[in-house]
Amino acid sequence: MVLRELGAADADAIAGWSRDEDFCRAAGWRIQPVEQHREFQRRLIADSPTDLLRLAAVQDGRLVGYVDLHGNDPHRRELGFLVGPREIWGQGLGMAVATVGIRYGFQVLGLKEICAEALEANRASIRILQRVGMTETGWGDMDTHLGRASRYRQFAIAAE
Repeated sequence: MVLRELGAADADAIAGWSRDEDFCRAAGWRIQPVEQHREFQRRLIADSPTDLLRLAAVQDGRLVGYVDLHGNDPHRRELGFLVGPREIWGQGLGMAVATVGIRYGFQVLGLKEICAEALEANRASIRILQRVGMTETGWGDMDTHLGRASRYRQFAIAAE
């Protein structure tokens, strides 16, 4: 698994994942036409907010997801990650993507701490955050996951 900068072709691939309404619901994406997702992804890649570093996660030459490192603090960022399309879920890619995201944050960005949060109802994401060595630090806001009310569980990991 490697991380690289996102390109225009990646916007098309990521937008393609939105054809699957179950994927959209699980990922917390709004269900809308693929073209709207494509335009959003293209704009995000071309002009990312200053507090978002989004990198393509690539395995065997294929885009399998992305990693987000949110924030402007030079020592601490928030990890986010997504694996797509849904057909490749359940193959350990979430763990691999989260791991390379953490490694990138510590080794390339020189971060001292990486935090993350996941809705309690999203058991797969909770397991991944625990398995990559993050420690639970508290509770966040309420939201919904797949139509079920849930509270965010917060995690962090420090550089060794």
